Amino acid sequence: MVDGKKLKKQIIKIFKNYGLNEKHATIASSAIINAELVGAHTHGLSRLKMYCDRISKRLINPKPKIKIKKISKSISHIDADNSIGFVAADIAIKTAIQNAKKTGIGMVAVKNSGHYGLSGYYAEQAVKKNLITMIYTNAPPAVAPHGALKSLFGTNPICFGTPTGSKVPFILDTSISMINRGKIRVAAINNKKIPEGVALDKFGRPTTNAKNALEGVQLPISGFRGSGLAWMIDILSGVLTGGNHAGKVKDPFDDFSGPQNIGHLFITFKTNLFVKNYNTRIKDNIKRIKRLPKIKGVKEIMYPGQNKYRRFKMNSKKKIKISKIIKKDFEILKH
Repeated sequence: MVDGKKLKKQIIKIFKNYGLNEKHATIASSAIINAELVGAHTHGLSRLKMYCDRISKRLINPKPKIKIKKISKSISHIDADNSIGFVAADIAIKTAIQNAKKTGIGMVAVKNSGHYGLSGYYAEQAVKKNLITMIYTNAPPAVAPHGALKSLFGTNPICFGTPTGSKVPFILDTSISMINRGKIRVAAINNKKIPEGVALDKFGRPTTNAKNALEGVQLPISGFRGSGLAWMIDILSGVLTGGNHAGKVKDPFDDFSGPQNIGHLFITFKTNLFVKNYNTRIKDNIKRIKRLPKIKGVKEIMYPGQNKYRRFKMNSKKKIKISKIIKKDFEILKH
């Protein structure tokens, strides 16, 4: 168990040793610690060595020359120059927020980026500024298009955030796959089974073997509908932005043949574009839904983001647990 502030300093030092400047190392470290505090361990410390390995092989540029092209007062296009994804996303969401504050809506597309952790982390930044946000990013092949045996789409998360009139934001951050790929990787490392109905092996047979699942395909939510959503996100974050798409995003753990060139799309807009009493209306919306009759065993109807907020508040008071595998990674990265 390690104190969060102490752990963050250690991560910053590691990133600086790998060539990131103080600012970029701090941005990346903050996102990783946040993932641990909200309980998304697959997007936290478990990926630290992967980022450092890709920096070592010059597949992540530790000193990027990031370019922001202003298309209009509302729209910007960022070439991240293969920076670590955290930095590209941080610049993008802050630019989208600035644009929205000036004009009512902000749209920022990013190309030549990498894995940026949790989409919800960036959504929270916009919501804190009283903005609604939608965030899309594509990912390495994991999910087969409906009817195909070969994986091509990523687990491509959909993220939506809105102020709620309270301190707890509404943040929906979900992949289009039955479970995220990180959970399958963790299961494979620990020789544990994965649930039924989430993956097929390379022969198209249902499997609960995590290693076979990684070699095969993950299943999308809701069958062809989930496949359609994955395709939509691939278009919005890949085709539209200039990033890789159609299965060309490289796996950060296994494919060292080149940079990932992931694409992201950040959209932010003011809550008062059409009505002046949005906060009153959203409070009423949530209140009505929470008052619905509950099924047996349910104490409260939760909106997306509530559980995450509670985990963050609870875990912020505790030390962060470090697994044996992560400890080994730290020992390797410190030398």
